[in-house]
Amino acid sequence: MLVDTKTIVAMTEANQNFSKVVHTVDESGMAVIMKNNKPRYIVVDFDEYDMLSAALQMRKEKIAVTADKIIEDNMEAFLELAK
Repeated sequence: MLVDTKTIVAMTEANQNFSKVVHTVDESGMAVIMKNNKPRYIVVDFDEYDMLSAALQMRKEKIAVTADKIIEDNMEAFLELAK
């Protein structure tokens, strides 16, 4: 994942100055909080989170439908293998 350096906030700074995190989210859409010099947390606007959650749910549903279809289409083979 590419991270814009303008969105990076150190953990210490986030703890001491959370308004900077909020300002970064308002300006850039997200803030990446670093812990031990590694990206650890992402803070996003709630609308963005809602959209990401909906996309993830749709993906899970597509995977479940696809898995069900594979099982249905290959039931005889699976039953034979189960013997």
